[in-house]
Amino acid sequence: MPIYTYEILNDDGSVAGTFEALQRMSDPPLECHPDTGRPVRRVFTTPNIGGEWSASASKERLSDDNLARHGFTKYQRSGKGQFERTVGSKGPGQIDVRN
Repeated sequence: MPIYTYEILNDDGSVAGTFEALQRMSDPPLECHPDTGRPVRRVFTTPNIGGEWSASASKERLSDDNLARHGFTKYQRSGKGQFERTVGSKGPGQIDVRN
């Protein structure tokens, strides 16, 4: 689903701010702000097309399954200064960096 940019309009027609809304392409454009009810208009912007280095591609590359498949070890924070191994089998099971 695309993210659309909208301008929030003042009573005199000037722009008070902008916000983004995730909508289906088949959804009609918003006529008012979803929280405040103020009038809005859709702004046409350049499309943002995900590619090789997009957030979704990076998410897949950094998934636990992909990291394990390529032999990496991943640690996640389990407490203040403490980390536990969540992916991989090499290295210590826990790391404590507290002084």
